[in-house]
Amino acid sequence: MPHPSKRIIGEISNELKGKKLLIGVTGSVSIYKTIDLVRALMRRGAEVKVIMSSGAKKLISPTLFEWATGEKVIDKITGEIEHVELAEELDAFIIAPATANTISKIANGIADTTITLTALNFLGLKKPVVVVPAMHLPMYEAISENVEKLKKMGVEVIQPQIKGDLAHYPDLDFLTQYIASFLLRGKDLVGLKVVVTAGPTREYFDPVRFISNPSSGTMGVAIANEAYFRGADVVLVSGPISSKLTPYVKTVRVETTMEMAERVEEYVKMGYNTVILAGAPADFKPVSIANVKIDSHAEIPEIKLERTVKISSVIRKYPVFLVGFAAETVKNDDELIEKAKVKKQRHGFDIIVANNAGRKDIAFSSEYNEVIVIGDSFVKKLNRDYKTVIARELLDIIKSERTKRGY
Repeated sequence: MPHPSKRIIGEISNELKGKKLLIGVTGSVSIYKTIDLVRALMRRGAEVKVIMSSGAKKLISPTLFEWATGEKVIDKITGEIEHVELAEELDAFIIAPATANTISKIANGIADTTITLTALNFLGLKKPVVVVPAMHLPMYEAISENVEKLKKMGVEVIQPQIKGDLAHYPDLDFLTQYIASFLLRGKDLVGLKVVVTAGPTREYFDPVRFISNPSSGTMGVAIANEAYFRGADVVLVSGPISSKLTPYVKTVRVETTMEMAERVEEYVKMGYNTVILAGAPADFKPVSIANVKIDSHAEIPEIKLERTVKISSVIRKYPVFLVGFAAETVKNDDELIEKAKVKKQRHGFDIIVANNAGRKDIAFSSEYNEVIVIGDSFVKKLNRDYKTVIARELLDIIKSERTKRGY
């Protein structure tokens, strides 16, 4: 009978289904955070084993990790070549937290602990090794040469969060998303310079009231984060978002559609070569804005509207790969495709991504989406899934289409 803890596997998504991961824990006080990490990876479909250093066992009992994973914990190397078997049987090794001692030993080929011996075997087999440093900042800075050595050896070093004099264990959501993306796609978008828009804009008709829409910005944030995890240089131009996702990239905040267009153009002029218009800017704005708040007890004001600038019309004149979004209220996919094709042609998009905004289970203010991606010679449906997963699949298509067109 399976261990009860295994019931959570795939609870959130199956994006890591089939991945067999080894998590190495060392003697850092942030070790307790790895309990949540192993569970988060399991909830995304991964099978997880844990290996502990002698220092780690002094801080947390192996029994706790055994109950977290449903797997027996490896806490010593007996001489029966467990380190070789682990490297051959499992897909990747994630050391979180990684101490200065562990980092320095791996960088210099010293195989005298359970963790370093196993890591060197994974590297020898050309399998992914991910290191998550966590320590005092002066210590992290002192081993910077060894951190660089690890990177040259092919180790993926996830930068800690710097807070005061500490090199902190990263935020759980960031770490989970980063690891999932790296294991599934690696750094396949290095060299891509991308601007992503996210969220709504606001068009004011008095100092406190405005026209807007219910976009949370989640889709744009998910795309920006995924591109960053895969090695792209990313800027997010964001309206007032309410997404539960945290942007982990450079973020430029705007309010109006004109401000969004100006900021996107600014980065395109700086050499950003891909623009993904995942935001939902307002299509109309008041012709005039009252200087003071309109009295709610006065006569109901008549507000005359005019069109806002189309960001695509501003950007299309530059040699960029342009991706547009179309949120439509339609009865079926055929109607959605036809409307999206018209918009693609009208605005000069290389790709357009369409969804049915009339559905309550996807799109605006939802963690989920279901989209139809349309290019010059293809129509592809991405079935309902978390927006983080949709973002990954969408970037796969963008990467493929850019390559075909010689960008």
